[in-house]
Amino acid sequence: MGKDVETGFESYKASETNLLRGLEICIQFGRWCLIENVGESLDPALEPILLQQKTKSGSGFVIKLGDKSITYDLNFKLFLCTTLPNPHYSPESQVKISLLNFAITQFGLEE
Repeated sequence: MGKDVETGFESYKASETNLLRGLEICIQFGRWCLIENVGESLDPALEPILLQQKTKSGSGFVIKLGDKSITYDLNFKLFLCTTLPNPHYSPESQVKISLLNFAITQFGLEE
């Protein structure tokens, strides 16, 4: 889906050291961002993004990520992907995200 996006698509592993720097760039330029291999606990640095704590500043939006204020492009999308077969996230985390299970089969849905 993201290959046809004009601004681009970036992919990062949850354990990468440059994850936050990559997120900043994606937010500023409206790129889609996929974070792979996410565990059952989410990084606290993602809180402002997951809660969409953007504020109006002039004609655009600004989001505070860590100690930096970053201009927020409305084309930005964040996707989190896990390899866990049946992850159990806390209720606080589930409120912030939309959880999709792509492992469900047609037979399982019919049951």
